[in-house]
This record gives sequence, structure tokens and C-alpha cells, in this order.
Amino acid sequence: MGKLIDIYFDDIKEKRSYPIGTDLQTILEDVKPQLSGEALGAMVNNKLKELTYEIYKPKNVTFVDGIHSDGRRMYVRSLCFLLYKAVHDIYPGANFRVEHSISNGLYCRITDRNIMLTPDLVKDIKKRMLEIVEADLSFVREEMETKKAIELFESQGLKEKTSLFRTRGNLYTSVYHLGDSVDYFNGFLVPSTSMLKVFDLLPFAQGMLLMTPGRRDTSVTETFVPQEKMLKVFSEYKRWGKVLNISNVGDLNSYVESDNISELIKISEALHEKKISQIADKIRKKRKRIKLILISGPSSSGKTTFGKRLAIQLKVAGLHPVNLSLDNYFVDREKTPLDDNGEYDFEALEALDVRLFNENLVDLLNGKEVELPKFSFETGSRYFDGEKLKINGKQILVVEGIHALNPKLTPLIADESKFRIYISALTSISIDGHNRIPSTDNRLIRRIVRDHKYRNYSAFDTISRWPSVRLGEEKNIFPYQEEADAMFNSALPYELGVLKRYAEPILKEIQPNQAEYSEANRLLKFFSYFLPICADEIPPTSLMREFLGGSTFDY
Repeated sequence: MGKLIDIYFDDIKEKRSYPIGTDLQTILEDVKPQLSGEALGAMVNNKLKELTYEIYKPKNVTFVDGIHSDGRRMYVRSLCFLLYKAVHDIYPGANFRVEHSISNGLYCRITDRNIMLTPDLVKDIKKRMLEIVEADLSFVREEMETKKAIELFESQGLKEKTSLFRTRGNLYTSVYHLGDSVDYFNGFLVPSTSMLKVFDLLPFAQGMLLMTPGRRDTSVTETFVPQEKMLKVFSEYKRWGKVLNISNVGDLNSYVESDNISELIKISEALHEKKISQIADKIRKKRKRIKLILISGPSSSGKTTFGKRLAIQLKVAGLHPVNLSLDNYFVDREKTPLDDNGEYDFEALEALDVRLFNENLVDLLNGKEVELPKFSFETGSRYFDGEKLKINGKQILVVEGIHALNPKLTPLIADESKFRIYISALTSISIDGHNRIPSTDNRLIRRIVRDHKYRNYSAFDTISRWPSVRLGEEKNIFPYQEEADAMFNSALPYELGVLKRYAEPILKEIQPNQAEYSEANRLLKFFSYFLPICADEIPPTSLMREFLGGSTFDY
């Protein structure tokens, strides 16, 4: 036996020795960690690795399954390659795209005009996927010169990947093989197709919906949730992408290289302003019965700036908006409910004094004067400083917050008196046709930059809090988004190139011995696809200024 190296396993709190060059799959069979499901990969010194990874130095190892966020990403990427291969086997050369997340699945299309995705064809594709799973084909990763990878993808008709690699500047690129199909992914895959038994494929809109395993129970797929309004928003912004001639990072980088980024910023901002104006006009047409505007959306979606820009457009439309802040209706700290970990759950509806809020709303809408509460986040207590509010019949109340669309927040106000708006950063570009950019990543990056600039939080702080934020969104925001009367996509196609300049130095502060290093490393790799964009051309009223600074709005 050759030289042995020590490996410490966080799962079992134990150190064991193995020959140099032993791969993680072999180690997994020996360690047998206690996981919720099958091990898909492992954290090695807080960096994600595939099970084929060979270890040559002492390491800390933690195996991950589909419940773990990185394990889930591995599974979903692998499913996308499986689907692409099935489509490729049935229609060689067909242009296949993974569009976006919707209805708890991934919306995918075959964009060739001569191929109609009928329910029977979707059934055939699913059948082919199951055959490939049964065949237990390996996902084989090959490192090759980028020049060779570009030639390979050009021969496969994957032009979006070639434009991406040309602007990225790496000497070598990781290419995946699955049988006779090749692809590139922003991250690792699982070892083989036999591990992809849990999925479904449904006919959906003009394409198909790839249903992935549940986030908390990976033995079943996520439950389909109808989201017709959200689908319309994605369709609208796809049309905007055609106007801008931009659908992926390669297109964005071409704008930078050709020095046309200023025009892209101007048109993008104009499209935002047009949409906000349309929402204001929609409210104006119903002005006789609408008394309350409710704005909701997940963290870092740009709710605050959107509300301020909407207020301007409402004034242009002849209305008189008055803001009412939900932040001032928090209950005293000792009355705040606790989450499953015994921590204060500030994102629960019960963290707000809903009774007092509704009493104030009813009084205001009945023309009465109300003394407004204030809340001190420093002391965790409510106080009154004498500020009062009274509105007349021409004024309209605007309320913004994560619970704004929850009917339990405003039970005393008639539905016909409300206008509900949902806002989120639904990323309008992809890395390439098979690698989408999750809106969650877009919002996390915005929050990292904003929290560092305005709240003195490190990237470590923001990333460590993010799972709790996401859990609150799933409970308190997403279930009500289809109740909205209007939806607004706050994502801007140029923004990730701008955020790169601000986020990279902050992310690099996270150290390898911190668990959050894995997420920081993933985001830094993500930014490697983008050419940097200067923020100078971004107007002072842009939603981006909420995160970058330089806004003319008061926050």
C-alpha cells in the first residue's frame, strides 16, 4: 500500500486514512454517511467536488445529497443534460432551450419552427429519458483547450456557447459527454444517469415543464402550481429581449466589446419606465374604487425604488399617492414569534400588529386622522412621536412589504378597493441556451452589494442569512404572487456586468475555512462569464441605484 493521507469527515466527526489518489466514490462506499438521500457530490475544504474527484492531500470532506443546495443544483443540471440528450436522440440538431423556472418546474422549449411539441411528443421524450436513466450512462467531464471546445460546440450547432467562451478568456474549458452528446454546464453533474430517477416531464404552454425533485423530500417531484400571470411576464420580457437583441451573456459581452453598452442601458431603463407607466395607467382607470395599492416581492427585488417611481407615474396620471410603511407596525421584540430554531421570525405575519394596521387603514379610508406608530429597530419597541396622517378622497394609500399580497394582512379592506402588485428580479438573460440564471442568484448578488454598502454587512453575513430569507419568501410571498393585479420584472439585462465590479471584491473576503466559501466560490465563477460594465451611464432614478448608490430618491 502506498502513502496514506488523513481525511476528516464532518458527517461522522471522524478522521480516516486512505491511499493518495483515492476518489470520493470509493471513500463514500467506506464512510456511508447518514444523508436524507443518495450522495451526489461532496464539499472538499468547502468547495464542491464530483464523486470522481481524487484526493492527494489531507482534506475535510462532507458529502451532499439532493436536500443540500449544491447537491440539488448538481441533480437539476444533470436532468437538463438528460433532457437535452433525449431531445437530441429524437430530433438530432434540434435547438433546445432551458428558459426559466415557473410553476415549480423548468420551462423548456424546442425552438425549431418545424417541430411542434405535442403532448405525444413530450411523452416520447420522457420515455427516452427513462431509457437513458435505465442504461446508467456516465456523465464524463473532459478538460480541453477552449479553442478545441469552441470548435466542438460549433460543430454541434451550439453557437451561444461559442460566443460565451470567446469572451471568457479561459485557456481550458470543462466539457461534458453523455453518450454521443456533448454540453457545457455552469457547475458539476452527478456521476451517472441512474441517479436521476425522480423527475417528470409535462406539456406546458408552447413547450414542456421539467419537474424536479422536491426541495425537502427528494423522493417525489415538486407539486405543479399554475402560474399563468408569471408566464405572461416571462413572455413579455422575452419580447423585450428581441427588441434589445440580447438573450444571453455572450450577447451582453458583445455589447461591451462593441462599446454599445450605453445604448443598451438607455433602452433597458426606458422599457422599465414604460412598464411602470402602464401600471400607473391601469390604476388610474380604476381610480374611483381603488383606495389601496399593495406592493410585494422577495428580498432585493427593488420594491422601494419601484414604489417611488410608481408614485411619480401616479402623479403624472393625476393621482395623489401617500406611503404607509409596514415596518412601523412590528410588534415589540418580546412579542415576536420564534422560528423552528428558536430565533426571532421577523418575516412571519404575526411579527406585525395586523389589528392596529387594519384599524389605521379603515380610519384613514374613512377620512379620520390617525397617529402613526413608529418602530425602533435598535430597541425593538414601538413608540409614537406625534406624527399624524389624514387623507382626502383624491389620495391613494401605497403599502409595500413582503406580506402585502397576503389577504390576512388587510382583511377589513374590500378586495375591489385594492390593487396588488408583485415585483421580482426575473433574470431576462441566460448564460447560454442550457444554463439559465436563477432569479434567486440575481437577488442574492444585489443584496450582497447593498448590505455591504448600506448596512455594513460582509458577504459572509449576507450569504449565511440567505437560506432563512429564502424560507421566509417561500412561506410568505411566493404563495400569493398569482393574486397580483400587475407584475413587474425589476431585472435589467445589463445589471450583472455592473454588479460584478462591486460584488467580486466582497466575495473574495470570505475565507476557505468558512462554510460560506462554497457559495462565494460559485458566485465568483459565475461572474467570470461577464465582462465588467461601468455604472456611470446608469441614471439616478434606476432601480439599480437602490443597490449601487447614487440614487436621487431618499431611502
